[in-house]
Amino acid sequence: MRNAPELPFAIDVETLDIEFAGELWYWRGPSPYHFITVPEEACVGLRAVSAVVTYGWGMIPVKVRIGASAFETSLFPKDGGYVVPIKDAVRLTEGLADGDTVTVNLAIRE
Repeated sequence: MRNAPELPFAIDVETLDIEFAGELWYWRGPSPYHFITVPEEACVGLRAVSAVVTYGWGMIPVKVRIGASAFETSLFPKDGGYVVPIKDAVRLTEGLADGDTVTVNLAIRE
């Protein structure tokens, strides 16, 4: 019997709570913002429920916890996956800078 591979994230399939670590990156577009990309493996479950939970444009409403900061936002679809927008207030409170590896816990909002 083969051992299951260790995944780079944790997911609770009952509640679709996902925890992962990702790199904080900056997008300089017309509305500059910071994001963390959700790992592809975790996007599989998100895509499976997206039609039920999206409120349009593929956006998925979530609750996010980074360190001691908790906030509500929506995952943005990007390149077939999803990204988590990180508010400046959270980034500054948690002392995060571009390129930092950040542990993210997210859960789909109802």
